[in-house]
Amino acid sequence: MRSLSHPAREDIQLPAVFHALSDPARLRIVWDLANGQERNCSKLNSQLAKSTLSHHFKVLRESGLTHTRVDGTWRFISLRLDDLEARFPGLFDSVFRSMARDNTLALPSAEPGEAQTAG
Repeated sequence: MRSLSHPAREDIQLPAVFHALSDPARLRIVWDLANGQERNCSKLNSQLAKSTLSHHFKVLRESGLTHTRVDGTWRFISLRLDDLEARFPGLFDSVFRSMARDNTLALPSAEPGEAQTAG
C-alpha cells in the first residue's frame, strides 16, 4: 500500500485551507473532528457516497487540515490542530466559534467534535 502524503507544517498554505473549508461536507467533517480525537473514517458523514467521502478526505489531508493514519484496512483521521495553530494562530478558534454562533451546519446545539446523526 502506498503511503499517504501530508504537507509539512511549514508547507500548509492558507488558500488551500480556505479551499478545503469552502465545501459544506468538508466543513462538517472538520467540525466532527474538532475535539482533537482521532476518528475512524467510516464513522464520519455516512450520508455521502464512499467515493465522494474519499475525495473530501483527500482534499482535507492535502490541504494540511487533517492527518490520516492507516492501520491495515482501516483509516483514522484527525485534525492537525497543533500545526494549524502554529501556522495560523487563532484561526480555528474563530472558525469554530463562528460555526457554533451562526449555526453554519444547522446543528442542534452541538459542541465541536460531537458527531451528529441524521434524523
